[in-house]
Amino acid sequence: MLYLLNCNISLILIISRLRVYSCNQREDLNTDERLSSERRCFVRTIQNHCALGLQEIHSGEAAAMDAFRKQASKLREQVAKQQQAVIKQFGGSGYESSEVMVIDEVELQMHHQLEKLYRSTRSGREFQKEVVKAAEAFTAVGYKHIEAGTKLSEDCSRYGAENAYDEALAKATSVYGEARKHVEREQDDFNRLLFTQVLEPLRAMINGTPLEDARHLAQRYSKMRQEAEAQAAEVFRRQARVRESPIPDNVAKLHAAETRMQELKANMAVLGKEAAAALSAVEAQQQRLTFQRLVAMVEGERTYHERVATILGNIETEVVSEKQRKEAAPPVIPLNHTSDKTKYFLAEAVHAFDAETDKELSLAVGDFVVVRKVNPSGWSEGECKGRAGWFPSKYVEKRQRVPTNYTAAEVY
Repeated sequence: MLYLLNCNISLILIISRLRVYSCNQREDLNTDERLSSERRCFVRTIQNHCALGLQEIHSGEAAAMDAFRKQASKLREQVAKQQQAVIKQFGGSGYESSEVMVIDEVELQMHHQLEKLYRSTRSGREFQKEVVKAAEAFTAVGYKHIEAGTKLSEDCSRYGAENAYDEALAKATSVYGEARKHVEREQDDFNRLLFTQVLEPLRAMINGTPLEDARHLAQRYSKMRQEAEAQAAEVFRRQARVRESPIPDNVAKLHAAETRMQELKANMAVLGKEAAAALSAVEAQQQRLTFQRLVAMVEGERTYHERVATILGNIETEVVSEKQRKEAAPPVIPLNHTSDKTKYFLAEAVHAFDAETDKELSLAVGDFVVVRKVNPSGWSEGECKGRAGWFPSKYVEKRQRVPTNYTAAEVY
């Protein structure tokens, strides 16, 4: 290529000089008509040779460029074939899909069965991996909950112990702190269940030898099928050569190719049955194990939530009942709040009331009470039948006098 370029440059320089020379000569011819015909012939000859040289250079360059284009095209085709081979080897499913009938219809059905089983076991393994990821995420979140809940339990217990003067809140925090420990124990039990009954069995199945062995058998069958497909094409070529030239050498090569094809056919029949049986067993085991682990995870989670709900329900019941008891208790009025000017009045019980503490006064419908104190909280203090205590104010109604059929002993 460089040689052609150098020749091109040299010829261009020669042509340029000749043109200059020709122009000079024309000027001399115009001024001097004595230029000989031989010199004009010589100039024309040189010009013709230069034109032919330029044509040869251009044709040589075109031929070289065509050669380069052909070589580049071949390289592109080779690279594309190599890329397809790499994609086929590493990017495929591991089992070659094909609709070509290599041997017969029975073999094609076996190929379709193996392809279906191969894809099914691959899908089952991927789903098992997703379940494992979810269980791992649940476990990680559970341990974080345990850490946060344990700290909250300690804080509640500490507050309840250090603030006993605030009776209601102190007791509520103490109760919650103690119950929170049980909640975290339930969370820890659920995490252990996920690990032992979900994670470990599924991981063992995913990385187990039976699955890999079965898939390896299917891959061997796929490679052998590709080899049989190539061998069938070889037999076809050998048969064509024998028909064209039935010489002993071609006949012997045809017999060798047919023998090899029969060997591949027999090996494929045995390997196909073995691979199909192994993949079917793995597929059934995958489905059974995955179903069992899902059920175990659902049952474990349901049990965990039920127990936590029971614990929280007990907390709520205890805290709310304590609050209600506190609010329902008779008010404690300091002695300095009483006055000598307090007016007593007579009241009749219109609703029955059962005392729950010794500070309260039980009433029956129709009892007359001497009310001595009335508190804004809704409780009143009085005396009835020789007993004194607190009772709800709305359970009695004020009366002006005692009926005539009642004696003083029945009232006081």
